[in-house]
Amino acid sequence: MAKAGDAIRQRYEALLPVLDEQTERRFAGAEAMAAGYGGASLVARVTGIARSTINRGIAEIKEKRNAGAGRIRKPGGGRKSKVSENPKLLDDLKDLVEPETSGDPMRPLLWTAKSLRHLVGALKDKGHKVGRTVVADLLRSLNYSLQANVKTKEGGDHPDRNAQFEHINAQVTAFQASGDPVISVDTKKKELVGNYKNNGAEWRAQGEPEEVKVHDFIDPALGRAVPYGVYDITKNTGWVSVGITSDTASFAVNTIRRWWQTMGMQSYSSAKRLMITADGGGSNGSRVRLWKIELQKLADEIGKPISVCHLSPGTSKWNKIEHRLFAFITQNWRGKPLRSLQTIVQLIGATTTDKGLKVRAELDNTVYVKGIEVTDAELAAVNILRDEFHGEWNYTISPRPSG
Repeated sequence: MAKAGDAIRQRYEALLPVLDEQTERRFAGAEAMAAGYGGASLVARVTGIARSTINRGIAEIKEKRNAGAGRIRKPGGGRKSKVSENPKLLDDLKDLVEPETSGDPMRPLLWTAKSLRHLVGALKDKGHKVGRTVVADLLRSLNYSLQANVKTKEGGDHPDRNAQFEHINAQVTAFQASGDPVISVDTKKKELVGNYKNNGAEWRAQGEPEEVKVHDFIDPALGRAVPYGVYDITKNTGWVSVGITSDTASFAVNTIRRWWQTMGMQSYSSAKRLMITADGGGSNGSRVRLWKIELQKLADEIGKPISVCHLSPGTSKWNKIEHRLFAFITQNWRGKPLRSLQTIVQLIGATTTDKGLKVRAELDNTVYVKGIEVTDAELAAVNILRDEFHGEWNYTISPRPSG
């Protein structure tokens, strides 16, 4: 079914420039009929065409009607959209699905676990008169689709998973309301440096594909790039340090430090505190002692408390940075061999989106050593205050008194 959907999407995108309103719905109807059972749903999902329009196209084909030649609506005709009638509708819908949203880090696809019925009811409570079809079309316009049972879980569901998401959302809202920065952090997938195949395609002269190595054996002279990112949830900006050695807690916190020095301090000159959302594992994991030691150093340097909220186990793909920054970096360099570290830095820094994402990147040549042990005494010296709710996930590290 996935391959069939991809084929329909390709045909639709190829024909779209020459389709008018009538031929578009007939094309959709014909594809739905050819796909068989569930065809209308499949076509709606991959093209964004409303189910009602597809069904109308099917009816016209079956009844062999002319569909009123000469009645093709001219551009701009027809009923105005619900969003144009009420611009606040889209913002309210985003607010409803954002806290419940998950995403695949390598694709700009989002999905929501809330049903259309619940979303329609919630929007009506906010004063919007909308039906399921309108809500479904708006979700598709935002690159959302219904969540399916797919094998993307990294672990079992924690009983407090949803409560932790609600806790994080409440904390983020509070920090944003007070004008304090909230950042999402993580390590992007390590990348081989050299003349290797990179997934995706780019426009080139026909018959002149980019030539790359046949085998992806690591080049010892070039190694792997280790991108660690910081995404400013409020400002929609990103910072990525491209490391050359190991992904350690020292590397992670130094990236946050560089973000603060180059971007955060200027954007939040009046900030009194900083909030970090991070995965529960990896170099910034909730159990990593060195992560807390390094955050203590940073808190002492900037003179501000740092609050951390970790995502619960098995939910790392729900981290904001994955689908708001990393997914677009992957899109930007698709089909381009990452021949050098400088190429990687430049491609990351050139990443933008229609919604105004801006990214800065730099190479971090520091050699980070793995396996640094933190003693109990060193950990005890961290000025940490744990939240009452899952203190292992939620805590604040404050600057230590000087002297």
